[in-house]
Amino acid sequence: MSQSGNGFELHPQLAKDCLVVGDLALDRVLLMNDANYPWLVLVPRRAGLRELYELDAADLAVFWQESADVGRRIMTHFGGGKLNVAALGNQVPQLHVHHVVRREADAAWPRPIWGVVPMAPYTVEAAASALAELRELLADMGLATA
Repeated sequence: MSQSGNGFELHPQLAKDCLVVGDLALDRVLLMNDANYPWLVLVPRRAGLRELYELDAADLAVFWQESADVGRRIMTHFGGGKLNVAALGNQVPQLHVHHVVRREADAAWPRPIWGVVPMAPYTVEAAASALAELRELLADMGLATA
């Protein structure tokens, strides 16, 4: 995905840990490279953001709408029991919001996902399949892909 003209650049750690699904009107949608959970990350494509309150009112409204729409779709598609949404930023300061579909049978249930089990990177084939599936799931939201 190209960077937008407003100086947005994806943090190197997010680029290393995630696969790019595509861009919505505001957010870059990433797939965390951990096959343990259906796990997307939304990153507003605005330079220098660290906190949600730094978005202007119009962008904040778009963010919440995209977050809700993505969350609803992945919960339905993956049969989730709970959607965990979190903006931590302790290790990656760039504003990014995790959307993790949780199920009672998942590797960490009912604990938080961080540090419970090692990450399980997707194989090349599984990553391609997951990205295609997510792109189709989000296509009618206006998802743009490279």
